[in-house]
Amino acid sequence: MTSKNLDHFLKVNLADLKEKGLYNVIDPLESPNGPMITIAGKELINLSSNNYLGLATDDRLKEAAIDAVKKFGTGAGAVRTINGTLKIHLELEEKLAKFKKTEAAIAYQSGFNCNMAAISAVMDKNDAILSDELNHASIIDGCRLSKAKIIRFNHSDMEDLRARAKEAKESGLYNKIMVITDGVFSMDGDIAKLPEIVEIAEEFDLITYVDDAHGSGVLGDGAGTVKHFGLSDKIDFQIGTLSKAIGVVGGYVAGKQDLIDWLKVRSRPFLFSTSLTPADVAACIKAIEILTDSTELNKKLWENGDYLKAGLKKLGFNIGASETPITPCIIGDEVQTQEFSKRLNQEGVYAKSIVFPTVPRGTGRVRNMPSAAHTKEMLDRAISIYEKVGKEMGII
Repeated sequence: MTSKNLDHFLKVNLADLKEKGLYNVIDPLESPNGPMITIAGKELINLSSNNYLGLATDDRLKEAAIDAVKKFGTGAGAVRTINGTLKIHLELEEKLAKFKKTEAAIAYQSGFNCNMAAISAVMDKNDAILSDELNHASIIDGCRLSKAKIIRFNHSDMEDLRARAKEAKESGLYNKIMVITDGVFSMDGDIAKLPEIVEIAEEFDLITYVDDAHGSGVLGDGAGTVKHFGLSDKIDFQIGTLSKAIGVVGGYVAGKQDLIDWLKVRSRPFLFSTSLTPADVAACIKAIEILTDSTELNKKLWENGDYLKAGLKKLGFNIGASETPITPCIIGDEVQTQEFSKRLNQEGVYAKSIVFPTVPRGTGRVRNMPSAAHTKEMLDRAISIYEKVGKEMGII
């Protein structure tokens, strides 16, 4: 017999989420995750994917993955430290280090794993972490796992960061102090103030840590937020994902050779979880080669992002203060946000609603993620649908 307490907990809380418009329904795709997708037999303009450069459906990546399966099989067969390190794992890490302009890099099974691995491998209960209040959930969990003192600072507020860094340093309580920020904040599309963060870090001898999940492939001609600001030699940890702009799956940490060597002997996901599959590694290698050889996809992404932003802003939508292709339409009320997303879907646009707890209460939004693979015709159609639904619901 199953637990009655558990059954009660689940029923009550699921009902509560549904009543408040906070329950997320997952829609399975019947097609590749490209600029157009098929859900329940209906073709939709896709504005919800993190496939920024369209590489997830690129034939060159597909061919590389197929060739790797034929040569190495479907799985690595073990954790990296036993005999799960294939030659192509090392090739990927070498290319990532060169791409990010660091001495070395280490690949993980996901971007989430990177933050769970790297923070806890370096920080402990005798240390402190200064963390932007809007940092990604994986950063928050990585900080908690480390058992370090977590000191939140107001979002991108450099005066608050400086004050908290000064207080932590002068307290004499901590062996090491780290400052952690997203490079690009995925809910609003704003960019971290890395030059100011580096200045404060140098003043108070802080370890610098940038999670560039939404900046890699997007900023700095594709190399990320750190390169965008010319700070490749100033950031201790550069975290990236292979699951968004790169179009595959996985994540990596780039930095000095000693740091990467330490992570290979002390980071738990590297030590205790089977490594990336040959197909994933080969596809990632091909994606990095494409981005290294050309900025064409990156430029197309920005062109499409600017076009969509201008169209929605002209209609009167609140698109926040995004500095990247990420384009939120901030509605506010959670129930209305969910309904707006549903109506867009009915008209032919797939743009998921984002509500609490992913964003603060009362700031519900539909987040649009244009890609390099979208055509102007697709974007024009999407803007037209936004206008129709926005006027019908009295949002614009």
